[in-house]
Amino acid sequence: MKPVATPRASLNAVPITLAGRFVCLEPIRHDHAEVFWQIANDSADEIFRWYPYRMHTGEDFKEMVEKIFEEQERGESVAFATVEKKSGQVIGSTRFMNIDRANRRAEIGSTWIIPAWQRTAVNTEAKYLMLRHAFEVWNCIRVELKTDALNRKSRNAILRIGATEEGTFRKHLITWSGRVRDTVYFSILDSEWAEVRKNLEYRLKS
Repeated sequence: MKPVATPRASLNAVPITLAGRFVCLEPIRHDHAEVFWQIANDSADEIFRWYPYRMHTGEDFKEMVEKIFEEQERGESVAFATVEKKSGQVIGSTRFMNIDRANRRAEIGSTWIIPAWQRTAVNTEAKYLMLRHAFEVWNCIRVELKTDALNRKSRNAILRIGATEEGTFRKHLITWSGRVRDTVYFSILDSEWAEVRKNLEYRLKS
């Protein structure tokens, strides 16, 4: 019996632009550190409440962006500035992270949006664009998402896009404040993508 051929992986972790009707995900630049600080500083405590690392000063944002570029240099991440298309305003950030070429797996995470644009179509469409790229361009077999176990809002949002909750990593991280965090893991598989895509497209049209 001949071995079953598997699709050839095409996961190429280079800066890309992903554009939809409501949002454009643009490659992150060094100068975005200052932009992010300007748009988020008034609401930093709310936006980054569940982040395991500190995001309270302009220096914190510079360090975050520098870390992103280090990860991108190693091929571990592809990061974006989230831009609202109609206004051209930067409203947040997101990224592919923990990219695993050998196992055709990537995580979508480190997502944040300023309060004025939360609970709008931009986050749904951003997730849709990233999932479509992961499954249809990179040929991933699995996309992961995770969040703080205490962050019920984020957990519900991940479930709404069609991900499956897999379990909790207990005492997974020590946060910047010293709190020990449990982390809930979710995933979407390539075999599930067609149904997830249909549901997301329906939500974006309604």
